[in-house]
Amino acid sequence: MTTEDFPAVRGSLEERAPFWQRRTGAVVASAALAAAVFGGVTGGVVGAMNASPVAQTPVSSQVAMNASSTVDVSGVAARVLPSVVQVNVVSAQGQGLGSGVVLSADGRILTNNHVVAGAQQVTVTLSDGRTVDATVVGADASSDLAVVQAAGVSGLTPAKFGDSDQVKIGDEVVAIGSPEGLQGTVTSGIVSALDRTVTVPGTSTGRRGSSAVSYQAIQTDASINPGNSGGPLVDAAGEVVGINSAIYSPASDSGQAGSVGIGFAIPANQVRQIIDQLG
Repeated sequence: MTTEDFPAVRGSLEERAPFWQRRTGAVVASAALAAAVFGGVTGGVVGAMNASPVAQTPVSSQVAMNASSTVDVSGVAARVLPSVVQVNVVSAQGQGLGSGVVLSADGRILTNNHVVAGAQQVTVTLSDGRTVDATVVGADASSDLAVVQAAGVSGLTPAKFGDSDQVKIGDEVVAIGSPEGLQGTVTSGIVSALDRTVTVPGTSTGRRGSSAVSYQAIQTDASINPGNSGGPLVDAAGEVVGINSAIYSPASDSGQAGSVGIGFAIPANQVRQIIDQLG
């Protein structure tokens, strides 16, 4: 098993150039590699991904089945988009954004901890375009999950969570979120691998440094980019099977990292174990 170092990206547009001047410059297979953790649009610290073996799931029959039954992405999007929001954050480091998943009709929303860590102000932009104030009611750095409460809302559409243990390599999936602030962006792909050990740096809030965060992730080639963090990865039934949290991407000389079809999501069943403790 090998370990690959990479920067993790979060923050605001203004932080892009200073961060990339500090990148580690690790070289793997003749390419400088980077990973983006989507708390905001840019910025960053250093982390690592353990390249664990691809889960040994028989895929031939699954891929053949998927080839003959294309997912109705427009139908999935229509069902899930009302349950996805944009999370806007102001911190001492600047402005950032991520995505979130509606958990309750009265505005309980799931996102990544790194999206809201250190936030001085949080607002949520709903699928209907309204922007409302929100507060962080619970956060767990060790799982990179957080729950925020939107103020004065009702009648929102909660997302339906699926069983991530039933996800198979080759399954078709859809990612929804706000890459680079483009709210309501829908992309599709497949599950590329299971049980990837992904390690990202702990989020700094100006206090003593925090420990790195590791989890067993779903790998997907659905296009996800900075700003997608906290948004859902859903299956063909429109059920959330993962929370998008990181990408692995080559870094150009300009320091910009984007999707190359290697993205990671925290499995829904891992999320279920934490979510009720977060408020």
